[in-house]
Amino acid sequence: MQPIHIIGGGLAGSEAAWQAAELGVPVILHEMRPVRPTDAHVTDSLAELVCSNSFRSDDAENNAVGLLHAEMRLLGSLIMTMGDRHKVPAGSALAVDRDGFSAGVTEALEKHPLITIERGEVTGLPPEDWDNVIVATGPLTAPDLSAAIITLCGEDSLAFFDAIAPIIHKDSIDFDTAWFQSRYDKGDGADYINLPMDRDQYDRFIQDLLTGEKTDFKDWEKNTPYFEGCMPIEVMAERGSETLRFGPMKPVGLTNPHTGEQAHAVVQLRQDNKLGTLYNMVGFQTKLKYGEQNRVFRTIPGLEKAVFARMGGLHRNTFINSPLVLDDLLRMRAAPRLRFAGQITGVEGYVESAAIGLITGRMAAVERLTANQTDGAAPNTAQPDTVHLLPPTTTAHGALIAHITGGADAKTFQPMNVNFGLFPPLESRVKKKERKAAMSRRALAHMTGWIEAQPEKGACAAVRDAAE
Repeated sequence: MQPIHIIGGGLAGSEAAWQAAELGVPVILHEMRPVRPTDAHVTDSLAELVCSNSFRSDDAENNAVGLLHAEMRLLGSLIMTMGDRHKVPAGSALAVDRDGFSAGVTEALEKHPLITIERGEVTGLPPEDWDNVIVATGPLTAPDLSAAIITLCGEDSLAFFDAIAPIIHKDSIDFDTAWFQSRYDKGDGADYINLPMDRDQYDRFIQDLLTGEKTDFKDWEKNTPYFEGCMPIEVMAERGSETLRFGPMKPVGLTNPHTGEQAHAVVQLRQDNKLGTLYNMVGFQTKLKYGEQNRVFRTIPGLEKAVFARMGGLHRNTFINSPLVLDDLLRMRAAPRLRFAGQITGVEGYVESAAIGLITGRMAAVERLTANQTDGAAPNTAQPDTVHLLPPTTTAHGALIAHITGGADAKTFQPMNVNFGLFPPLESRVKKKERKAAMSRRALAHMTGWIEAQPEKGACAAVRDAAE
């Protein structure tokens, strides 16, 4: 059987490779690192987390990303398996030890008998004899491949800036000032480190953010927008002096045990590794220069002697205009042998990227298996029933795919996180406060039914021993 070629070993590519191989189809996974590094990655591990270590809410009943987690677990997701295995305390969210997580994914893929990992850059469009390809190169697609894709699309490149938050050594934090507590005591009740500010300290901090020296943009970057879900903290501060106090620095649900009072503003730190020795600054993505980060962030009470394991940063992300250039099955209209997955499709977030990779891996595998059963016909001429390829739009996976392949307006298309606004309305009237839970129940029921209807359902029932 001819292999499926997957370009890119990030979250989407790794999940796609796992799903296809679990269905019995050989896979060649192409990853350019370490032969060609990127501006954001620091290792050559697969599925490296370059920004936050959080997969966001794990509440499958009331949060769309939590629902996506639950659906992925039903589908035997490698990313969720490793996320659960390497989780660290984060209240009601799922956060992971980033090094343990990526090492676990890498090991599982390396051990899988049907997966071959090839290190090296794919320059330009894949060879014509690669008849079943998943492009999962992510937001940091290499220039040559990016240019080839743009030419094929007939579209100008679309891009936005993504920012990275700093990581701090826990033993450099002053706990005479800081304290452990989750907002409203969720989770274990003490999953975050909290750093309080009074009004004067907050006002001075905002001024420092506004006047601090920022990273200079190259000419070709100057008109690139930011993604709203990962906005640099100083850009948020420019929107108004109170913006941060009603955003990542909101004090509600937190009581300072040193004073018994609620602070004017609070900086939260979230555990970044399983050992609990590193913590990242929640919502503190930044484009401040490194020296300014040291100066400004050490004015935060409790961080006067902070030691940074990683400074914050900024990188440019690229994505395609999916509603215009992709069909319903995430294939490029101009070249159907190419299927796209992950952030390059215009989904935003680790989990969303992996989820698209999961479905594309299954799609590509089912097409290959179908073609193999019909005397080797090309995978896009011998098509299985579309119902077996696409999850219902009432599921988180289906709703997200429907949005990026046509539900969104191509003229204004921007990266999107999964949210309940993408789901079809409920069939019957439900009270507003019960609506999300009802949508989640419907989604999980429909996803379970879809899985049971799959001709190859046994192949994805559980993660194989290679992940153990």
